Amino acid sequence: MKVAIIGTGYVGLPTGVGLAELGNQVTCIDREPSKIEALKAGKITLFEEGLEDLFRKNVKEGRIHFTTSMKEGVETADLVIIAVGTPPHPITKEADMKYIHAAATELAEHLQGYTVVATKSTVPVGTGDDIEQLISKKNPKADFDVVSLPEFLREGFAVHDFFHPDRIVVGANTQRAKDVITELYKPFQGKTNMLFVKRRSSETIKYASNAFLAIKIHYINEMANFCEKAGADVYEVAKGMGADSRIGPRFLNPGPGYGGSCFPKDTNAMAFMGRANGVDLSLIEVAIKGNDARKKQMAKRVLNAVAGLKSPRIAVLGLAFKGGTDDCRESPAMEILNEILETPGVKVTVYDPKAMDNAKKILGDKVQYAAGAYEAAKGADVLVVLTEWDQFSKLDTAKLAELMHHKRIVDLRNTFRAEELAAAGFEYSGVGK
Repeated sequence: MKVAIIGTGYVGLPTGVGLAELGNQVTCIDREPSKIEALKAGKITLFEEGLEDLFRKNVKEGRIHFTTSMKEGVETADLVIIAVGTPPHPITKEADMKYIHAAATELAEHLQGYTVVATKSTVPVGTGDDIEQLISKKNPKADFDVVSLPEFLREGFAVHDFFHPDRIVVGANTQRAKDVITELYKPFQGKTNMLFVKRRSSETIKYASNAFLAIKIHYINEMANFCEKAGADVYEVAKGMGADSRIGPRFLNPGPGYGGSCFPKDTNAMAFMGRANGVDLSLIEVAIKGNDARKKQMAKRVLNAVAGLKSPRIAVLGLAFKGGTDDCRESPAMEILNEILETPGVKVTVYDPKAMDNAKKILGDKVQYAAGAYEAAKGADVLVVLTEWDQFSKLDTAKLAELMHHKRIVDLRNTFRAEELAAAGFEYSGVGK
Protein backbone atom coordinates (compact mmCIF):
# COMPACT_ATOMS: atom_id res chain seq x y z
CA MET A 1 0.00 0.00 0.00
CA LYS A 2 1.16 3.56 -0.68
CA VAL A 3 1.02 5.62 2.50
CA ALA A 4 1.69 9.30 3.09
CA ILE A 5 2.32 10.51 6.64
CA ILE A 6 2.07 14.21 7.43
CA GLY A 7 4.34 15.00 10.38
CA THR A 8 7.62 13.36 11.38
CA GLY A 9 7.52 13.73 15.15
CA TYR A 10 7.21 11.16 17.94
CA VAL A 11 4.06 9.74 16.33
CA GLY A 12 4.66 10.19 12.61
CA LEU A 13 8.22 8.90 12.32
CA PRO A 14 7.84 5.65 14.32
CA THR A 15 4.55 4.99 12.51
CA GLY A 16 6.14 5.61 9.13
CA VAL A 17 9.12 3.37 9.85
CA GLY A 18 6.82 0.67 11.23
CA LEU A 19 4.54 0.71 8.19
CA ALA A 20 7.55 0.59 5.89
CA GLU A 21 8.87 -2.44 7.77
CA LEU A 22 5.52 -4.13 7.08
CA GLY A 23 6.20 -3.73 3.35
CA ASN A 24 4.33 -0.52 2.51
CA GLN A 25 5.71 2.33 0.42
CA VAL A 26 5.80 5.25 2.82
CA THR A 27 6.36 8.95 2.17
CA CYS A 28 6.83 11.14 5.23
CA ILE A 29 5.98 14.82 4.79
CA ASP A 30 7.13 17.67 7.00
CA ARG A 31 7.16 21.42 6.46
CA GLU A 32 10.49 21.85 8.26
CA PRO A 33 13.22 21.64 5.58
CA SER A 34 16.05 21.01 8.06
CA LYS A 35 14.28 17.98 9.47
CA ILE A 36 13.59 16.50 6.05
CA GLU A 37 17.16 17.12 4.91
CA ALA A 38 18.47 15.34 8.00
CA LEU A 39 16.18 12.36 7.41
CA LYS A 40 17.14 12.20 3.74
CA ALA A 41 20.78 12.15 4.81
CA GLY A 42 20.09 9.14 7.03
CA LYS A 43 20.14 11.05 10.31
CA ILE A 44 17.29 10.19 12.65
CA THR A 45 15.73 13.22 14.34
CA LEU A 46 14.49 11.74 17.62
CA PHE A 47 15.45 8.97 19.99
CA GLU A 48 13.36 5.83 20.39
CA GLU A 49 14.84 2.50 21.44
CA GLY A 50 15.33 0.34 18.33
CA LEU A 51 14.03 2.96 15.89
CA GLU A 52 17.31 3.98 14.28
CA ASP A 53 18.18 0.48 13.05
CA LEU A 54 14.73 0.03 11.46
CA PHE A 55 14.92 3.53 10.01
CA ARG A 56 18.27 2.86 8.33
CA LYS A 57 17.14 -0.54 7.06
CA ASN A 58 14.01 0.79 5.37
CA VAL A 59 15.76 3.85 3.93
CA LYS A 60 18.37 1.53 2.41
CA GLU A 61 15.71 -0.78 1.00
CA GLY A 62 13.77 2.15 -0.49
CA ARG A 63 10.50 1.68 1.37
CA ILE A 64 10.47 5.06 3.12
CA HIS A 65 11.07 8.51 1.65
CA PHE A 66 10.98 12.07 2.97
CA THR A 67 9.77 15.29 1.40
CA THR A 68 8.50 18.79 2.14
CA SER A 69 6.10 18.52 -0.81
CA MET A 70 2.49 17.71 0.05
CA LYS A 71 1.81 17.07 -3.64
CA GLU A 72 4.62 14.53 -3.94
CA GLY A 73 3.44 12.55 -0.93
CA VAL A 74 -0.32 12.68 -1.32
CA GLU A 75 -1.20 12.41 -5.00
CA THR A 76 -0.26 8.71 -5.33
CA ALA A 77 -1.28 7.64 -1.82
CA ASP A 78 -3.96 5.09 -0.98
CA LEU A 79 -3.88 6.31 2.61
CA VAL A 80 -2.89 9.69 4.06
CA ILE A 81 -2.17 9.77 7.81
CA ILE A 82 -2.26 13.10 9.61
CA ALA A 83 0.20 13.00 12.53
CA VAL A 84 0.82 16.69 13.26
CA GLY A 85 0.78 18.29 16.69
CA THR A 86 -2.29 19.38 18.62
CA PRO A 87 -0.66 21.52 21.34
CA PRO A 88 -2.74 22.94 24.17
CA HIS A 89 -4.13 26.45 23.82
CA PRO A 90 -2.15 28.67 26.22
CA ILE A 91 -5.28 29.93 27.97
CA THR A 92 -8.14 27.44 27.58
CA LYS A 93 -5.91 24.33 27.38
CA GLU A 94 -8.12 22.94 24.61
CA ALA A 95 -6.37 21.21 21.71
CA ASP A 96 -5.12 23.73 19.16
CA MET A 97 -6.33 22.48 15.78
CA LYS A 98 -4.52 24.90 13.46
CA TYR A 99 -1.99 22.31 12.26
CA ILE A 100 -4.70 19.69 11.65
CA HIS A 101 -6.87 22.13 9.72
CA ALA A 102 -3.89 23.40 7.71
CA ALA A 103 -2.86 19.85 6.78
CA ALA A 104 -6.40 18.87 5.76
CA THR A 105 -6.82 21.98 3.63
CA GLU A 106 -3.45 21.58 1.92
CA LEU A 107 -3.73 17.87 1.18
CA ALA A 108 -7.23 18.24 -0.29
CA GLU A 109 -6.14 19.64 -3.66
CA HIS A 110 -3.68 16.77 -4.22
CA LEU A 111 -6.05 13.81 -3.72
CA GLN A 112 -6.14 11.54 -6.78
CA GLY A 113 -8.65 8.69 -6.93
CA TYR A 114 -10.21 7.15 -3.83
CA THR A 115 -8.13 7.95 -0.74
CA VAL A 116 -8.58 7.32 2.96
CA VAL A 117 -7.51 10.23 5.17
CA ALA A 118 -6.76 9.09 8.73
CA THR A 119 -6.18 11.20 11.82
CA LYS A 120 -3.53 9.65 14.05
CA SER A 121 -3.04 12.86 16.01
CA THR A 122 -5.07 13.03 19.20
CA VAL A 123 -7.98 15.25 18.22
CA PRO A 124 -11.22 16.47 19.83
CA VAL A 125 -14.46 14.65 19.17
CA GLY A 126 -15.94 15.82 15.89
CA THR A 127 -12.61 16.54 14.19
CA GLY A 128 -13.31 13.95 11.52
CA ASP A 129 -16.44 15.88 10.56
CA ASP A 130 -14.40 19.10 10.35
CA ILE A 131 -11.77 17.47 8.13
CA GLU A 132 -14.47 16.13 5.81
CA GLN A 133 -15.90 19.62 5.41
CA LEU A 134 -12.51 21.24 4.84
CA ILE A 135 -11.50 18.75 2.15
CA SER A 136 -14.88 18.85 0.41
CA LYS A 137 -14.83 22.65 0.39
CA LYS A 138 -11.31 22.78 -1.05
CA ASN A 139 -11.83 19.93 -3.53
CA PRO A 140 -15.53 19.18 -4.16
CA LYS A 141 -14.64 16.40 -6.62
CA ALA A 142 -12.42 14.49 -4.18
CA ASP A 143 -13.28 10.83 -3.60
CA PHE A 144 -12.30 10.13 -0.01
CA ASP A 145 -13.25 8.94 3.46
CA VAL A 146 -11.99 10.23 6.80
CA VAL A 147 -11.23 7.76 9.59
CA SER A 148 -9.96 8.07 13.13
CA LEU A 149 -6.89 5.92 13.76
CA PRO A 150 -5.69 6.86 17.26
CA GLU A 151 -2.15 5.96 18.25
CA PHE A 152 -1.33 4.16 21.47
CA LEU A 153 2.47 4.16 21.19
CA ARG A 154 4.25 4.75 24.49
CA GLU A 155 7.27 6.98 24.12
CA GLY A 156 10.35 4.93 24.92
CA PHE A 157 8.55 1.79 23.71
CA ALA A 158 7.13 3.02 20.42
CA VAL A 159 8.82 0.39 18.24
CA HIS A 160 7.72 -2.46 20.50
CA ASP A 161 4.19 -1.10 20.75
CA PHE A 162 3.86 -0.67 16.99
CA PHE A 163 4.61 -4.33 16.35
CA HIS A 164 2.86 -5.65 19.48
CA PRO A 165 -0.25 -3.47 19.90
CA ASP A 166 -2.71 -4.10 22.72
CA ARG A 167 -5.46 -3.20 20.27
CA ILE A 168 -6.00 -1.34 17.03
CA VAL A 169 -8.92 1.10 17.15
CA VAL A 170 -10.49 2.25 13.89
CA GLY A 171 -13.20 4.89 13.71
CA ALA A 172 -14.72 4.42 10.26
CA ASN A 173 -18.20 5.29 9.07
CA THR A 174 -18.06 3.45 5.71
CA GLN A 175 -17.28 -0.13 4.74
CA ARG A 176 -14.99 1.09 1.97
CA ALA A 177 -12.75 2.82 4.50
CA LYS A 178 -12.84 -0.19 6.83
CA ASP A 179 -11.59 -2.40 4.00
CA VAL A 180 -8.56 -0.14 3.40
CA ILE A 181 -7.56 -0.10 7.08
CA THR A 182 -8.13 -3.85 7.35
CA GLU A 183 -5.69 -4.36 4.48
CA LEU A 184 -3.17 -2.01 6.10
CA TYR A 185 -3.15 -4.01 9.30
CA LYS A 186 -3.41 -7.43 7.67
CA PRO A 187 -0.07 -8.55 9.23
CA PHE A 188 -1.68 -8.20 12.67
CA GLN A 189 -4.81 -10.23 11.95
CA GLY A 190 -5.20 -12.99 14.49
CA LYS A 191 -2.48 -11.42 16.68
CA THR A 192 -4.32 -8.47 18.21
CA ASN A 193 -7.81 -7.13 18.74
CA MET A 194 -8.96 -4.87 15.90
CA LEU A 195 -11.87 -2.77 17.07
CA PHE A 196 -14.08 -0.99 14.53
CA VAL A 197 -16.24 1.75 16.04
CA LYS A 198 -17.96 4.96 15.01
CA ARG A 199 -15.55 7.76 14.24
CA ARG A 200 -16.62 9.92 17.19
CA SER A 201 -16.26 6.94 19.53
CA SER A 202 -12.72 6.38 18.28
CA GLU A 203 -11.85 10.03 18.85
CA THR A 204 -13.14 9.71 22.42
CA ILE A 205 -11.33 6.43 23.18
CA LYS A 206 -7.85 8.00 23.08
CA TYR A 207 -8.79 10.82 25.43
CA ALA A 208 -10.73 8.53 27.75
CA SER A 209 -7.81 6.08 27.92
CA ASN A 210 -5.14 8.69 28.66
CA ALA A 211 -7.30 10.48 31.21
CA PHE A 212 -7.96 7.20 33.04
CA LEU A 213 -4.24 6.34 33.16
CA ALA A 214 -3.41 9.84 34.40
CA ILE A 215 -5.97 9.44 37.18
CA LYS A 216 -4.40 6.07 38.08
CA ILE A 217 -0.95 7.67 38.33
CA HIS A 218 -2.27 10.52 40.45
CA TYR A 219 -4.02 8.00 42.71
CA ILE A 220 -0.88 5.99 43.43
CA ASN A 221 1.03 9.21 44.10
CA GLU A 222 -1.59 10.15 46.68
CA MET A 223 -1.22 6.68 48.20
CA ALA A 224 2.55 7.21 48.28
CA ASN A 225 2.01 10.37 50.33
CA PHE A 226 -0.22 8.41 52.68
CA CYS A 227 2.29 5.56 53.00
CA GLU A 228 5.07 7.97 53.95
CA LYS A 229 2.98 9.33 56.82
CA ALA A 230 1.41 6.03 57.90
CA GLY A 231 4.56 3.90 57.81
CA ALA A 232 3.50 1.67 54.93
CA ASP A 233 5.45 0.78 51.76
CA VAL A 234 3.72 2.00 48.61
CA TYR A 235 5.31 -0.77 46.51
CA GLU A 236 3.82 -3.44 48.74
CA VAL A 237 0.50 -1.61 48.58
CA ALA A 238 0.70 -1.34 44.78
CA LYS A 239 1.60 -5.03 44.49
CA GLY A 240 -1.44 -5.97 46.53
CA MET A 241 -3.68 -3.67 44.52
CA GLY A 242 -2.28 -4.78 41.17
CA ALA A 243 -2.91 -8.45 41.95
CA ASP A 244 -6.61 -7.63 41.68
CA SER A 245 -7.52 -8.35 38.04
CA ARG A 246 -10.01 -5.49 38.13
CA ILE A 247 -7.17 -3.04 38.83
CA GLY A 248 -4.01 -4.52 37.31
CA PRO A 249 -0.40 -3.66 38.15
CA ARG A 250 0.44 -1.18 35.39
CA PHE A 251 0.65 2.57 36.06
CA LEU A 252 0.91 2.00 39.80
CA ASN A 253 4.46 3.35 40.05
CA PRO A 254 4.81 6.41 42.30
CA GLY A 255 6.94 9.32 41.19
CA PRO A 256 7.10 13.07 40.65
CA GLY A 257 3.85 13.20 38.65
CA TYR A 258 2.80 12.36 35.12
CA GLY A 259 4.16 14.35 32.19
CA GLY A 260 5.11 14.05 28.55
CA SER A 261 3.43 15.07 25.33
CA CYS A 262 0.17 13.18 25.97
CA PHE A 263 -1.16 13.00 29.51
CA PRO A 264 -1.01 16.70 30.49
CA LYS A 265 -2.30 17.82 27.09
CA ASP A 266 -5.01 15.18 26.79
CA THR A 267 -6.37 15.50 30.34
CA ASN A 268 -6.68 19.26 29.90
CA ALA A 269 -8.34 18.81 26.50
CA MET A 270 -10.75 16.22 27.88
CA ALA A 271 -11.65 18.51 30.79
CA PHE A 272 -12.27 21.35 28.32
CA MET A 273 -14.51 19.14 26.19
CA GLY A 274 -16.43 18.14 29.30
CA ARG A 275 -17.07 21.77 30.19
CA ALA A 276 -17.97 22.59 26.57
CA ASN A 277 -20.57 19.79 26.59
CA GLY A 278 -21.91 20.63 30.05
CA VAL A 279 -20.52 17.44 31.60
CA ASP A 280 -18.85 17.37 35.02
CA LEU A 281 -15.58 15.45 34.64
CA SER A 282 -14.56 16.04 38.24
CA LEU A 283 -12.11 13.12 38.54
CA ILE A 284 -10.08 14.44 35.63
CA GLU A 285 -10.17 17.99 36.96
CA VAL A 286 -8.91 16.86 40.37
CA ALA A 287 -6.12 14.75 38.82
CA ILE A 288 -4.91 17.75 36.81
CA LYS A 289 -4.80 20.02 39.86
CA GLY A 290 -3.20 17.33 42.02
CA ASN A 291 -0.54 16.56 39.44
CA ASP A 292 0.39 20.23 39.10
CA ALA A 293 0.65 20.52 42.89
CA ARG A 294 2.78 17.38 43.13
CA LYS A 295 5.61 18.86 41.09
CA LYS A 296 5.74 21.83 43.45
CA GLN A 297 5.76 19.41 46.40
CA MET A 298 8.66 17.46 44.88
CA ALA A 299 10.64 20.66 44.30
CA LYS A 300 10.09 21.55 47.94
CA ARG A 301 11.51 18.16 48.99
CA VAL A 302 14.67 18.89 47.07
CA LEU A 303 15.03 22.38 48.53
CA ASN A 304 14.41 21.04 52.04
CA ALA A 305 17.41 18.74 51.55
CA VAL A 306 19.70 21.76 51.16
CA ALA A 307 17.94 24.10 53.60
CA GLY A 308 20.40 26.17 55.60
CA LEU A 309 23.26 25.73 53.14
CA LYS A 310 24.80 28.79 51.54
CA SER A 311 24.84 28.58 47.71
CA PRO A 312 23.88 24.89 47.66
CA ARG A 313 24.89 22.73 44.70
CA ILE A 314 22.22 20.38 43.36
CA ALA A 315 23.01 17.57 40.93
CA VAL A 316 20.06 16.42 38.81
CA LEU A 317 19.99 13.09 36.99
CA GLY A 318 17.28 12.82 34.35
CA LEU A 319 15.60 15.50 32.25
CA ALA A 320 13.33 13.58 29.85
CA PHE A 321 9.79 12.99 31.05
CA LYS A 322 10.61 9.28 31.33
CA GLY A 323 13.39 6.84 30.50
CA GLY A 324 13.74 5.56 26.95
CA THR A 325 13.05 8.87 25.20
CA ASP A 326 14.69 12.25 24.67
CA ASP A 327 11.37 14.10 24.90
CA CYS A 328 11.30 16.92 27.45
CA ARG A 329 7.84 18.24 26.64
CA GLU A 330 5.84 18.68 29.87
CA SER A 331 8.57 16.74 31.66
CA PRO A 332 8.13 16.70 35.45
CA ALA A 333 11.90 17.19 35.63
CA MET A 334 11.66 20.48 33.74
CA GLU A 335 8.85 21.78 35.94
CA ILE A 336 10.57 20.72 39.16
CA LEU A 337 13.81 22.32 37.99
CA ASN A 338 12.07 25.58 37.17
CA GLU A 339 10.63 25.64 40.69
CA ILE A 340 14.05 24.97 42.21
CA LEU A 341 15.73 27.64 40.09
CA GLU A 342 13.43 30.31 41.47
CA THR A 343 15.35 30.01 44.76
CA PRO A 344 18.20 32.57 44.86
CA GLY A 345 21.74 31.21 45.19
CA VAL A 346 21.00 27.64 44.13
CA LYS A 347 23.43 26.15 41.60
CA VAL A 348 22.26 23.21 39.52
CA THR A 349 24.18 20.75 37.35
CA VAL A 350 22.19 18.37 35.16
CA TYR A 351 22.72 15.19 33.16
CA ASP A 352 20.53 12.98 30.98
CA PRO A 353 21.76 10.19 28.67
CA LYS A 354 19.61 11.27 25.70
CA ALA A 355 17.72 14.49 26.43
CA MET A 356 20.50 17.06 26.88
CA ASP A 357 19.92 18.83 23.55
CA ASN A 358 16.18 19.13 24.09
CA ALA A 359 16.71 20.24 27.69
CA LYS A 360 19.09 23.01 26.59
CA LYS A 361 16.32 24.47 24.44
CA ILE A 362 14.19 24.82 27.57
CA LEU A 363 16.70 25.57 30.33
CA GLY A 364 19.26 27.59 28.39
CA ASP A 365 22.09 28.83 30.60
CA LYS A 366 20.13 28.55 33.86
CA VAL A 367 22.01 25.33 34.71
CA GLN A 368 25.37 23.68 34.10
CA TYR A 369 25.48 20.62 31.85
CA ALA A 370 27.58 17.59 32.78
CA ALA A 371 28.95 14.93 30.43
CA GLY A 372 27.98 12.12 32.78
CA ALA A 373 26.34 11.24 36.09
CA TYR A 374 29.56 11.25 38.09
CA GLU A 375 30.57 14.62 36.69
CA ALA A 376 27.18 16.02 37.70
CA ALA A 377 27.56 14.64 41.23
CA LYS A 378 31.02 16.15 41.82
CA GLY A 379 30.84 18.64 44.70
CA ALA A 380 27.06 18.37 45.01
CA ASP A 381 25.23 18.86 48.30
CA VAL A 382 22.37 16.69 47.11
CA LEU A 383 21.85 14.31 44.19
CA VAL A 384 18.32 14.26 42.73
CA VAL A 385 16.94 11.57 40.41
CA LEU A 386 14.09 12.85 38.22
CA THR A 387 13.99 10.31 35.37
CA GLU A 388 14.13 6.51 35.67
CA TRP A 389 17.03 5.69 33.34
CA ASP A 390 18.29 2.18 34.08
CA GLN A 391 21.92 3.28 34.11
CA PHE A 392 21.31 5.45 37.19
CA SER A 393 20.44 2.40 39.28
CA LYS A 394 23.87 0.94 38.45
CA LEU A 395 25.92 3.88 39.69
CA ASP A 396 28.71 3.09 42.18
CA THR A 397 27.46 4.48 45.50
CA ALA A 398 30.98 4.45 46.98
CA LYS A 399 32.21 6.62 44.11
CA LEU A 400 29.25 8.97 44.57
CA ALA A 401 30.13 9.27 48.26
CA GLU A 402 33.69 10.30 47.36
CA LEU A 403 32.57 12.85 44.79
CA MET A 404 29.75 14.58 46.65
CA HIS A 405 30.20 17.34 49.21
CA HIS A 406 27.27 16.06 51.29
CA LYS A 407 25.95 12.50 51.11
CA ARG A 408 22.33 13.28 50.37
CA ILE A 409 20.06 11.77 47.72
CA VAL A 410 16.48 12.71 46.88
CA ASP A 411 15.31 9.87 44.66
CA LEU A 412 11.94 10.76 43.11
CA ARG A 413 11.99 7.61 40.96
CA ASN A 414 13.07 5.14 43.67
CA THR A 415 16.04 4.21 41.51
CA PHE A 416 18.43 3.27 44.31
CA ARG A 417 18.22 0.66 47.06
CA ALA A 418 17.83 2.52 50.33
CA GLU A 419 19.74 -0.15 52.29
CA GLU A 420 22.88 0.21 50.15
CA LEU A 421 22.84 3.97 50.46
CA ALA A 422 22.35 3.83 54.21
CA ALA A 423 25.34 1.48 54.48
CA ALA A 424 27.40 4.01 52.50
CA GLY A 425 26.40 6.77 54.92
CA PHE A 426 23.90 8.58 52.70
CA GLU A 427 20.85 10.48 53.85
CA TYR A 428 18.26 9.03 51.50
CA SER A 429 14.75 10.16 50.60
CA GLY A 430 12.60 8.10 48.25
CA VAL A 431 8.91 8.15 47.41
CA GLY A 432 6.17 6.27 49.24
CA LYS A 433 8.23 4.63 51.98
